Amino acid sequence: MIIQKAQVENCAEIYQLISLKAEFDRSTGGFIGEISTSAETIKSTLFGTLPYAHALIAKEQHLTLGLALYHFKYSSFSGKPSIWLDDLFVIESSRSKDIGAGLMSHLQLDAKDHDCSHISWTASPNNERGMKFYNNLGASIERMEGKRPFYRLGVVYA
Repeated sequence: MIIQKAQVENCAEIYQLISLKAEFDRSTGGFIGEISTSAETIKSTLFGTLPYAHALIAKEQHLTLGLALYHFKYSSFSGKPSIWLDDLFVIESSRSKDIGAGLMSHLQLDAKDHDCSHISWTASPNNERGMKFYNNLGASIERMEGKRPFYRLGVVYA
C-alpha cells in the first residue's frame, strides 16, 4: 500500500471516495443531504491557485482504497496552525487493514512538517467502529455537541 498526497490527476478518485463516504454517512445517520461537489470543483478547490484543502490517498496497485481530506486552521492565541480533518474514509472491503491508521500517520507527519499543534475532527455518534478506531489512535474527545464527539489528537514531536 502507498499513501501519497493527492495530485490533480486524482480528482475523479477523490470525488468517488467522497460519494462513497456520503453513502456511508447516510447509512449511519451522520448525513442526510446530497453532495454538490464534482471532480471539476475538487480540481479548482484543491489544486487551484489557492488550495482550500488537501488530500492524502491510499492506493494499492491501481486501486484507491482510502482518503484523508483536510485543511489548516490558525489560532491567534497559540500562534500555531492546526489541521481540521474533514473526511477520513476507507472503502468497506479494505477496513481493518491499517489503511486508516496509515492515513492518520501520514497526516501527523504533515502536521509536524507545518508545526501544527494538533489535528481535530468530528464523528457521527452512530459510527461506533470509527469512534473505537479514534480512541485506539490515542485521540481524546475535546467536546461534545449533543451526542456528536469532537476529537483532538496532539502532534508528537520527538
